[in-house]
Amino acid sequence: MNAEFSVASVNRDRFVGCAGRAHDAESTAAERSPDSRPKLLLVDDHQAQCMIVRRMFEARGYAVRVAHSVEQACALLDTWAPGYALVDLRMPGSSGLELIPRLKAANGQVRIVMVTGYASIATAVEAIKLGATHYLIKPVDVDAVETAFRRTSGDETVPASEQPLSADRVEWEYIQHVLVEHRGNVSAAARAMGMHRRSLQRKLSKRPPNTRGRRH
Repeated sequence: MNAEFSVASVNRDRFVGCAGRAHDAESTAAERSPDSRPKLLLVDDHQAQCMIVRRMFEARGYAVRVAHSVEQACALLDTWAPGYALVDLRMPGSSGLELIPRLKAANGQVRIVMVTGYASIATAVEAIKLGATHYLIKPVDVDAVETAFRRTSGDETVPASEQPLSADRVEWEYIQHVLVEHRGNVSAAARAMGMHRRSLQRKLSKRPPNTRGRRH
C-alpha cells in the first residue's frame, strides 16, 4: 500500500521479532483441522508485506485469505465469511472504510481492525461508527492486532492531553474530515473547501504534521 501499510510501513523487523513465538505456535496450528481454524481476511495493497503478515497469522492457527483492494475483498466475501478482518485504510481505489459494511453483512460478528499510517480523528470515528472493533496506527505487530480483536469495550483510563492541537494539525484534521464526508473524492473535497485540486493533493502527499502544538 503506499506509505500506509508500513501492517503501513508494516514494520518488517517488528513482525520478524514475533517470529520466535509464531514458530512455537506452528505445531499447534498444524494440528487444527482447516474447518476449525478462525478465518481472517487481510486486506492491503502491499503484496510483499501481506505475505509476511499472512505467514505470522497462519503460524498462530488462522485460516488467512488475502485481498489487495476493496473490490478483491468483496469478491471473496461472496462465498466466504471471515470472523476476523485486518484492513488497511488507504489503498488505491476504494477506502478500507467502504469494506466495513460489506464485512458486517457477511458476518455480523466479525471483528474488524483498521490500520493506517496516517491516522486522523475523522477516520477513526467513522471506522468505529461503521462497525470496526478497533483502529490502530502503524506500525503494529501481530500481538497488538490480536489484542485489538479481543477488545469489547473502551479504556476509561486513557489520559486526555492537556496540549492543544497544532495549527497545522488542525488544518490536516479538517481536510481529513471533509474527505470522509465526500467518501475520499479529492475533487469533491477540494471544491467544498474552495481549494484547487492540485493544492489539496500536495497537502495530502505530505506526512501528517505533529499532533500537538507547544504551550505558551
